[in-house]
Amino acid sequence: QVQLVESGGGLVQAGGSLRLSCVASGNIKSITAMGWYRQAPGKQRELVAAITNGGNTNVVGSVKDRFTISRDNAKNTVYLHLNSLKPEDTAVYYCNAQRTVLGGITLDYWGQGTQVTVSS
Repeated sequence: QVQLVESGGGLVQAGGSLRLSCVASGNIKSITAMGWYRQAPGKQRELVAAITNGGNTNVVGSVKDRFTISRDNAKNTVYLHLNSLKPEDTAVYYCNAQRTVLGGITLDYWGQGTQVTVSS
């Protein structure tokens, strides 16, 4: 099992910045990738950014020039840096971890989510 705990959300004015943190614990050695998703009211959960064990990152196009993902292996922590925030970035942000088990099966783990609210 993998446990994920997010923090860092809050209320910020448009143009502001936040840093979200996700601390992983448990069976973390078999994690292959971690990422951040978000879900706005009435919308489906969507991928925002991901980072692999090899350090490769992917940030989706709509936020590519404003958000970055990074990690601190010593702290088992992945960060999402949100800059130049817009009201449409308002959502619950979820941390995700993928773990590959015997048979090549990939398991997904989720944190409880952290609310980001951007006021205009």
